[in-house]
Amino acid sequence: MNKPLLLTLHRWITLVFALPLLAIIATGLILSFEPLAQISAVGGPPIASTRIVDLVKRYDPDGKARGLSINAAAQRMTLQGAGAPAIDLATGEPAATGSSLSDLFMWARGTHERLLGQAWLVTSSTVAMVILMVLGILMGLPRLRNTLSGWHKGTAWFALPLILLSPLTGLCLAFGLTFQSASAPASGGRPLPLPEAVGMVAASHDLSHVISIGVRGGRIMARVYEGGELRAYAVSSSGVTPLPRNWPRLIHEGNWSALIASPLNVVTSIALLTLLSTGLLIWARRKLRKPQSRGDERTETTVAKAA
Repeated sequence: MNKPLLLTLHRWITLVFALPLLAIIATGLILSFEPLAQISAVGGPPIASTRIVDLVKRYDPDGKARGLSINAAAQRMTLQGAGAPAIDLATGEPAATGSSLSDLFMWARGTHERLLGQAWLVTSSTVAMVILMVLGILMGLPRLRNTLSGWHKGTAWFALPLILLSPLTGLCLAFGLTFQSASAPASGGRPLPLPEAVGMVAASHDLSHVISIGVRGGRIMARVYEGGELRAYAVSSSGVTPLPRNWPRLIHEGNWSALIASPLNVVTSIALLTLLSTGLLIWARRKLRKPQSRGDERTETTVAKAA
């Protein structure tokens, strides 16, 4: 392979996509902590379904809410799309303060999936990331040295499985590839009203382990933590049915095992940030290096000969 050509392509693709990649990787680092935050919020005292249903009807009398999320540890519920404040489950009144952590995760997810409101920008930047990794592989194994370039190459090769899996699973999500072994159950017509869906989920699951219940893809879906894994269930008039595992999503979001996958995603994001920052620093140092004048070169040559 023509290594100088590969290096040139690697450098220019990085420069063109540097800012979008920085935003995607940084928000990905924030979202890496979300599974840990979610699993720490489950459990606690049991939550009565009648309590949730009454509060939904009270704060969303017109039935405009698309769904709800529950933080059992903080005893707090949030209605999605109803314009209602966060609700304190203990008192039934609006929560005294909002959840800054939830707001941070929501902002990070929106930016991560639709940078500047453009999903294509995220997809094209992710494709560029994969191309950069392929070019790096084609340039061959590095010589590991304690230099900026050595750390760049060493990080890339030692973390290769993680940093390659992250954008590949992201592209699977973008293009709708799920690799599910079984088809998802049919939606069964119009989604159930939210209060009715809450009652059906509560009949088979402890609401203190439920993260959210809401409309997704034309159906009511409940997301429930079971044994550290975030499982998805379809909720319809016929019952609560487990959905086939979407492995690209589980791997990309770290929801297959919060206690294991979340730290791995943190390591992956830090490795990607390291690669991006060291790559740009290497380019900047070479670009900003002052060229030697011919007089300086002759002086250095004379000194070298005298020595």
